Amino acid sequence: MVLKNGGFEPGTGGGLCQLSNLIYWMTLHTPLTVVERHRHSYDVFPDVNRRQPFGSGATCHYNYLDLMIRNDTAQPFQLFVRVTADHLEGCWAGAVENKYKYEIYEGEHRIEQELWGGYSRHNVLRRRILDGEGRLVEDQYITENHSLMMYNPLLE
Repeated sequence: MVLKNGGFEPGTGGGLCQLSNLIYWMTLHTPLTVVERHRHSYDVFPDVNRRQPFGSGATCHYNYLDLMIRNDTAQPFQLFVRVTADHLEGCWAGAVENKYKYEIYEGEHRIEQELWGGYSRHNVLRRRILDGEGRLVEDQYITENHSLMMYNPLLE
C-alpha cells in the first residue's frame, strides 16, 4: 500500500514506512538522538486498537525524506530488524545495559474540522525519562504532529 495524493494505491515501496515507524519508536526508547524525522501528512487509521500515541511514527521517501539517528553517547549501539511470517521485529542493542526507562505520551491532542469539510488532527509527543527506581529524571518535548484525517472521526 502506498499513500498518494490523499488516497491509497498499490506500489513498489509500500510498507517501507512500517520499518521507519518501528525504528523511530524504538529509538525514542533509547538515549539515541533523532536528527531527522518526517511525519505522515495523513492520519490514515482510526484509533481502534491503537497501542501507541498518534503521530509516533516516521515516514520516509526515497530520496528526500529520511529518518536519521545519531549516537551522542559513549557506547556503541547496533540495530537489529527481521521479518517473520507475521511480524516486523526489531531492537536496539547497546554494549551497556540502559539505566533509564522511557515513556512516550501525547499531550495537547485535538481534532479540528477544516473549512473544506474534512478534519485535521494535532498533538505534541513528549517523553518521560525514569531512573531505575521509577523516579522522573526528565520530561522532554519530542515533536508536534499535524495531519489531515482520511476518515470521519465522529460516531455515526
